[in-house]
Amino acid sequence: MFFGEYEHTIDDKGRLTIPARFRDEFAAGVVLARGLEGQVDVYPREGWRVNVESRLAELDPLSREARDLRRFFYAGMSDCEPDKQGRVLVPPTLARRAALGRDVTVTGVYDHLEIWDRPAWAERLEGIEGRAVDVAERLADKR
Repeated sequence: MFFGEYEHTIDDKGRLTIPARFRDEFAAGVVLARGLEGQVDVYPREGWRVNVESRLAELDPLSREARDLRRFFYAGMSDCEPDKQGRVLVPPTLARRAALGRDVTVTGVYDHLEIWDRPAWAERLEGIEGRAVDVAERLADKR
């Protein structure tokens, strides 16, 4: 399980160091992909297959929305191996789309990590904190 917030930097070569506590889970490979809310998602390769790829595969290829969703994820996806220091290359196209600067926040989100530009994460978190009680109550009503 991935959790916590970690302040990191992207080096001049576009590499990000995966938080040390999670490196073993990424040893078999890393998938970086566009996040739905402007961040970069980071999945262990097997986690990507189970949690994203399998769901995209079930979509009807004759549906325009399904094709667009597949394009959104697969066109921006990168599959790589961490180096010996636990670094992964954040492709320039993903970094630009997420407006990532040098200073980023890596957040744990249960089955994957997210990379946010640090000021964007602070703003996003403020909005989440302002709505958390209401969202929790609505979701509790659905049980």
